[in-house]
Amino acid sequence: VTLKECKKEEKADREFQKKFKFTGSISVLTQMMVDPAATEKRGGGKNLPLRRGEILDVIQFTNEEQILCRNSQRRYGYVPRAVMLHL
Repeated sequence: VTLKECKKEEKADREFQKKFKFTGSISVLTQMMVDPAATEKRGGGKNLPLRRGEILDVIQFTNEEQILCRNSQRRYGYVPRAVMLHL
C-alpha cells in the first residue's frame, strides 16, 4: 500500500464518518455476501450499489432493515439486510 493510497483511504473514511455521522473507529465486524439471486441496484444517496455475489465488509448492523457496509472500492453505504447472506 502506497502513501497515496493510504491518504485516499483516510479521506474516504473521513467523508464516510461525516456523511453517516459515524463516530469512533471504523472496524469490520464480519463479511457478508450479496445474495446471488438478488436484484442488482444502482445505489445512490446513502445506499451502496448491489452486485450479485459481492462480498462486503460489515461496519455496523444498523437496524432490522439495513446494514452499513463497505465494498471493495472502499465505498460505504446501506445494504438491505434481506439480500445479505452469511459466508
